Amino acid sequence: MKRFGVIALAMAAAIHSLPALAMDADAADKLVRKSKCLTCHAVDKKKDGPSFKESADKYRGKPEAMDKLTKHVTVPSKVKVDGKEEDHETLKTDDPAAVKNVVEWILSR
Repeated sequence: MKRFGVIALAMAAAIHSLPALAMDADAADKLVRKSKCLTCHAVDKKKDGPSFKESADKYRGKPEAMDKLTKHVTVPSKVKVDGKEEDHETLKTDDPAAVKNVVEWILSR
């Protein structure tokens, strides 16, 4: 698990060093669908996991938002669903720019 923390920190550092580009909503939507995030999440309603809007509201204006969401979508973890602990899948990419784009997309909801 320590290894994943190091990977998350490295990915967060890489993401913050990327130049600011316009968020690509189509690319984010495509990666979210490819990664099967919509199995448990929706844009604006709660499913097994919180909606992307709920996550955006939770982190809006907080300096740790990018780091926390980046870690959540890139490091395998456990989440509680209906009282059971389940694996939380990660985004199906190793591209820091694609991860940053998805996190920005979530925060823009």
